[in-house]
Amino acid sequence: MLQPIIAGVVGALTGFASSFALVIAGLIAVGASPAEAASGLLVLCLGQALLAGLLSWRFRMPLSFAWSTPGAALLVAAEGTTGSYGAAIGAFLVCGLLIVVSGLWPWLGRAMTRIPMPLAGAMLAGILFPICIAPVTAVIEQPLLAAPIVIVWLLLVRWLPRWAVPAAMLAAIIGVVISAGDDWMRGAQLAPALTPTAPVLDPLVILSLGVPLFIVTMAGQNVPGFAVLSTLGYRGVPARTVLVASGAATALAAPFGGYALNLAAITAALMAGPDSHPDAGRRWVAPIAGGVTYVLLGLGAGAATALVAAAPPILIIAVAGLALFGAFTTGIVSAFEAPQTRLTAAVTLIVVASGVVVLGIGSAFWGLVVGALVMLVTRPRSSVGASPNEEAP
Repeated sequence: MLQPIIAGVVGALTGFASSFALVIAGLIAVGASPAEAASGLLVLCLGQALLAGLLSWRFRMPLSFAWSTPGAALLVAAEGTTGSYGAAIGAFLVCGLLIVVSGLWPWLGRAMTRIPMPLAGAMLAGILFPICIAPVTAVIEQPLLAAPIVIVWLLLVRWLPRWAVPAAMLAAIIGVVISAGDDWMRGAQLAPALTPTAPVLDPLVILSLGVPLFIVTMAGQNVPGFAVLSTLGYRGVPARTVLVASGAATALAAPFGGYALNLAAITAALMAGPDSHPDAGRRWVAPIAGGVTYVLLGLGAGAATALVAAAPPILIIAVAGLALFGAFTTGIVSAFEAPQTRLTAAVTLIVVASGVVVLGIGSAFWGLVVGALVMLVTRPRSSVGASPNEEAP
């Protein structure tokens, strides 16, 4: 059983190193203190470990879970939308409940999978765009720190793509430690601790943060996660149980900063693929090993948060941008694939990427609204109702 254990450990290390800094930056952007951000990272690690362990053992399938990386990017983009961390916690809670409802109410689950691809892809790309340009900005503003990170990432993308982002993060950590010295540890709460915050249900924050968080988590993580498992030959994946369990875990973790837990997509390929074990019936061990690794990594959330706080903010976002190039590319391709809906995709992307806040509601929501209106106005006439001699376009 050593092979799936190693696969689980590698998958957890890859997933954590690729985006833990983005999670911390996202929580801080919506009002969390360093201690509250560390609590969020810890509870997310514990939550996905518990989900992976229980469900993989129960169904004997490699069901791995993760925090929502596009969701973390949404939190970064939502900076300034709310000055109350409690309101952000309320949005996290609503997101979790919506995921539960999507599992219990098949119509909602189907609706999430049927969001027009130009809208879903463009919204994802618009959320990620400001983060993906951060490496360029970082090289200009912090050349001595940022340039080595980009070079390391570029070299490994060619030769060891799986390790490109973790290696870039390691280069960033080394650079921050060298530049900050011992100062980054002073006054930091390094011991692991869960810090609760009472949720505040603010309708505007729910619309601008909670609903878009639910959409990007479903469309950007859960749906691809199910697709990966199906591609690898797992046909009987318990979708309802996965959605209800991950949504309930999100709702329970929300007061501690757990913004969204979902089925893993990227790391799922590592833990559920043939590299995990030639026998598909033994791969369920990998997510359990990955969960144990996540628990150990989560215990270092305080140190990780202190390190992120000591780094120039643009540097952390730059590393996240490198990690999100793949997701950004996927969003762009899916958004602009069909020629007849490219205008809709372009408008949606531009509105979301603009970062505008109207009536206290953020740009992700308005991007969907405006994109849907453009799609409605510009869609071709249906052949329904056309005269026999009239050819519908």
